[in-house]
Amino acid sequence: MSIRKAVVSGSFYPQKKEEILKYINHFNSVKTNVESFEDIKAIIVPHAGYIYSGFTANLAYKLVSFSKKDIKRVVVLGPSHRVYLKGASVALYDEYETPLGNLKVDKEFSQKLIDKYDFLDFNIECEFEHSTETQAPFIKHYFENVQLVEIVYGQIDYKDLSKVIDEVLKDKSNFVVISTDLSHFYTLEEAQKLDNICLEAINKKDLKLFDYCEACGKIGVKAIINWAIKNNYETKILNHCTSADVTKDKSRVVGYTSALIGV
Repeated sequence: MSIRKAVVSGSFYPQKKEEILKYINHFNSVKTNVESFEDIKAIIVPHAGYIYSGFTANLAYKLVSFSKKDIKRVVVLGPSHRVYLKGASVALYDEYETPLGNLKVDKEFSQKLIDKYDFLDFNIECEFEHSTETQAPFIKHYFENVQLVEIVYGQIDYKDLSKVIDEVLKDKSNFVVISTDLSHFYTLEEAQKLDNICLEAINKKDLKLFDYCEACGKIGVKAIINWAIKNNYETKILNHCTSADVTKDKSRVVGYTSALIGV
């Protein structure tokens, strides 16, 4: 049995189940007043260390768990940070390791995607990608028995990725997670300006606005926004924060957001 090992546990998130649950319970103890959608098709979530962006990511997962009980398969799309890729890699492991227990990978569905789209393949070098791995503990916690499909993309047209999302969401029991952080290493003031453009682009479903903002997973975000435009789904920003909220260092900050796509 092939297992995609957890390689950033102990750095981006805790290695121990109890410590992860402590984080999630703490996030959920904070009262929030955010409206959801009746039918959520996808979420946009950050992928930094849980201490920085975990609350923002958890907010999206929690809302989905309240409103959507029939998810059988979660498809996670994240940018490649370590490996140069043309196209995207779809993981073909049997299981995906998390400290909360392993997730079953839907190899059959993953292989079908690879067979259908010539820009998809399986690149084993993507096993060190944190943009997708940081989502796995949340997925295991909130949707315990779902099957996982991991797509790590590199140099690819957002319209091609949007075709994959279209194929995935033809099945109502499928759900999409888009992983991205926002601006990187600007002053807090500069970061907020750049991030606000991204937030406005998501809110208004304005693809052209994305040209003026920064996000490592911008291709994935544009892909789901393109899908939302074509299929008449709405967007809702849940939260925005920066690393400065934790570090108090306003000279080099990273921005994070979470959002819903639904009706």
